[in-house]
Order: sequence, then structure tokens, then C-alpha cells
Amino acid sequence: RFQIQRGKTDPTGYKSLGDCFRTIFQREGLLGFYKGIFPPILAETPKRAVKFFTFEQYKKLLGYASLPPGLAFAVAGLGSGLTEAVVVNPFEVVKVTLQTNRNAFTEQPSSFVQARQIIKTDGLGFQGLNKGLTATLGRHGAFNMVYFGFYFNVKNILPVNKDPNLEFLRKFGIGLVSGTIASIINIPFDVAKSRIQGPQPVPGEIKYRTCFKTMATVYKEEG
Repeated sequence: RFQIQRGKTDPTGYKSLGDCFRTIFQREGLLGFYKGIFPPILAETPKRAVKFFTFEQYKKLLGYASLPPGLAFAVAGLGSGLTEAVVVNPFEVVKVTLQTNRNAFTEQPSSFVQARQIIKTDGLGFQGLNKGLTATLGRHGAFNMVYFGFYFNVKNILPVNKDPNLEFLRKFGIGLVSGTIASIINIPFDVAKSRIQGPQPVPGEIKYRTCFKTMATVYKEEG
């Protein structure tokens, strides 16, 4: 919801995270927080399988190239993220469409009905079920590149601890920092994806069409 509102001048905008929670609960009920939950559940298993399987495959392929290990991890992560994005993007389109619907949970269509409606109206292409693919590629590619690159490089630098509790904390800390940095870097792509896949400001007019043009528009208008 925050990503699709257009600055402080948006009359439907939320003032804060707390205001967003209160407004959704008051207007849409408790189930309003669970809109669009089914597409991520359906996508989660193939998404994780594709992410880690392709990461290992790209890592093996890069083993034939004379790349430093640190760079190889980052490039393999980038490749796995781009592949993952192709798989999850249709699910993301349905999810965003459902989550931006401000009607009560019981008044909105199911995930399957919404998907059929998108296909019927806009098709399977870049205006329909694969809308915003470039932004999704950027989001997953950037995240996995930074996450895997940072995680494995730092993990190999910091010594292994013989104490299992301290070793768990070492891996947990590296993963936490890796995920935080990756999220900070990939969030502009995520905002662009939400603007492209979500409702346009003026019905019938497409303002947010491509990834980098959307980023430029958001930066120009909202900073």
C-alpha cells in the first residue's frame, strides 16, 4: 500500500505504518491483511527450488571461467535471481492486484478468478500476466546478487566457531546483514514493480509503464 501511494498529496495515502494498519483493519477487517496470500503460497515452493537449484548450476558453469570466487558467487546469484523472477512474476501480478483492492476481503475475487480476469482482459504478455517483468527481474536479480555474493564472501572470511551456538550466531548474523543490504539495494525495483503492476493514478491512462522510466518518474515527483 505504501509503495503505490503517490507522496503526501495522495488523498488515499497512509500517514504512517500504524495508520495503515488501523485503516485497513477498520475498512477491510482482519482478513484485509491477508489479501493476495494465495499466490505467494503457490509460488513459494517452485520459487525456492528455482533459486537454489539455479544458483548451484550457475556456480558450476562459472567454475569453468577464470573468475575470482567472490565474483562468481555474486554472478551466480544474479543469474538465479533473474531465473526466479520469470517464475514468480505472474503470481506477483495477481498478488498486487488483489492487495491494492480496498474492498473488504469477502467482496474481492479469488486468486484464480482474478488471474482469469487479467488474462481475459490483457492477455499473458507484458500488459497482462507478465506486466512489470523487467522490474521483477531487477528486484530478484539485485537481491540475489548482493545476498549470495555478500553471504558467501563474508562467511569464508570469518572463521568457523567450534561452539555450535556461536557458529549459529555467526551464520545468522551474516545472513541478517546480507538480507538487509540486499533489501536496501533492491527496494527501488520493488517500488517500480508495484507502481507498474498496481492501479494507475488515472484510470485508462498508463503512467507507469517501464522499470527505469517509473523509477525516474518517482524520483522526479517524490524524491
